[in-house]
Amino acid sequence: MSKRKNFDVSKQRVASTILVVGLGRFGSSLALELLRGGREVLGIDADARIVQNLSDELSDVVQADSTDETALRELGIQDFDSAVVAIGSDLEASILTASLLLQLGVPQVWAKATSVAHGRILEQLGVHHVIFPEMDMGKRVAHMVSGESLDYVPIDDDFVMVKTSAPELFNGKTLAEMKFRSEHGVTVVATKKAGAGYLPSFPETVIETGDVIIVAGRTEKVDQFCQLGN
Repeated sequence: MSKRKNFDVSKQRVASTILVVGLGRFGSSLALELLRGGREVLGIDADARIVQNLSDELSDVVQADSTDETALRELGIQDFDSAVVAIGSDLEASILTASLLLQLGVPQVWAKATSVAHGRILEQLGVHHVIFPEMDMGKRVAHMVSGESLDYVPIDDDFVMVKTSAPELFNGKTLAEMKFRSEHGVTVVATKKAGAGYLPSFPETVIETGDVIIVAGRTEKVDQFCQLGN
């Protein structure tokens, strides 16, 4: 059971063409967000029920076995700009699918990993980007629940960007006076005052208690910085 509306990858070069394999909660949410962002998206899932349920939301959705090379070739997968393997519950299917996408020459392959071991295997296969949605969200929520930050976004293995509230000890001081880089090892990227929007930070920017600040740096340094006001 499938639904396709004249999806010809060779003719869709204005917007990037993205394949999403596995349309569970993560995969379907990703596919729909990409679609809303103007991307050309093809969703694939082996479950006919899932495909049917998404047929009214995704313009192009297909029931297919992503571990079958012939099926992937018939769908023209090799012509896509990017592919995301969003399969989470079936480790074998995730690995086989990622391997086939790489063999078919998809330029950018992203894959969801459900464990460190799973992620290591995907990296060894040559997957360009391995993502850990559950683990990353757990870290993000933990920092928010602890009160250390308003939001927490990992950028790399040891680099994060955090949204936090400026504590009282910063009140009335400029960024230059606070010497964030030399004394705290972090960079203040932007600031936001109540009722206003975010503005890029400059040495002369004055911080007031309660301002929201965006801080970037190595994980340990950022964590230490966010605890200053606790």
